[in-house]
Amino acid sequence: MYAMHADELDLNLLAVFDAMLRERSVTKAAQELGLTQSAMSHALNRLRAFFDDQLFVKTPAGMTPTHKAEELTEAIVGVMATVRQQVLSQSRFDPLAARRTFNLCMTDMGELVFLPPLISRLRREAPHCKLRTLQVPLQQIEGMLGTGEADLALGSIRAAPEGLFQQRLFMHSFVTIVSARNQEVGDALTLEQFQRMPQIVVTLSGRASAAYDSAFDDHGIQRNIYLSTPHFLVVPLLMEQQPDLIATVPLELANVFARYGTVRVMQPPVALPEFAIKQHWHPRFHHDPAIIWLRELVKRTFEHYPRVYDGEDEAAVPAPQPRRPRRAAKGK
Repeated sequence: MYAMHADELDLNLLAVFDAMLRERSVTKAAQELGLTQSAMSHALNRLRAFFDDQLFVKTPAGMTPTHKAEELTEAIVGVMATVRQQVLSQSRFDPLAARRTFNLCMTDMGELVFLPPLISRLRREAPHCKLRTLQVPLQQIEGMLGTGEADLALGSIRAAPEGLFQQRLFMHSFVTIVSARNQEVGDALTLEQFQRMPQIVVTLSGRASAAYDSAFDDHGIQRNIYLSTPHFLVVPLLMEQQPDLIATVPLELANVFARYGTVRVMQPPVALPEFAIKQHWHPRFHHDPAIIWLRELVKRTFEHYPRVYDGEDEAAVPAPQPRRPRRAAKGK
């Protein structure tokens, strides 16, 4: 790193602070900056000496910023964002040579459905880059994108802050899944069964979806909600043990569950609205060449979903789809 000093502060150390803030690990921050762990520790010690504070302390959650570090965060992140946008943005991002970790906010459903094709494409086009996924509360996503702790947020974030950029990838619909061991439900799920049978509801915000509520209210449907959980992946496991439970989930997720033979995919007895799956990013990194490249990669991978790039053949291949009855009406 070129030495640039303002009084006694080496401005290159701001990159060290920025990397520690995002990685919360000396080892990972060193890898991102291309430093040895020894050099990274030395740089961190210089930062600590300059600010007369530990800045990052070891906790079970990783190297956590101190109160002093939190006070410095906005200013340092702002400086680094300016450097990226107005200086580094003039350079070209070379995915074949780049060595960095891209951080993506997504749910466990996103990991299960979207990571396989994305990893295939990333390993082919940027072989030295890596991925890390983050699961954070919705209200924290803007802050993490703003500080650079996360590069993109993928999913159906219907209450996304207005300050974030967003791009639609595809629309997704909803289906109801029942246990493969359920003997009561036949080829179709009746309205009476849907209202009576105990349901699992996945909610990321701590309450049921307003759009779901509206759709069910419009049809006068009262659901028998037995369990509310923020985790998608627990749903088929619970249904395998409790065959009378049902759940309404995104079609893409139901397709994955159905491949393992534990659930059957049914049309819900009423038309439900479709939602857009989008990628979101912060204005601070709108012109960052690496993030521009990443956004384009995600868009190319999923814009024709469920036909996605498989990493082996340039031609897109269809994602497995279970046979399902024709919908009487499409939700709007």
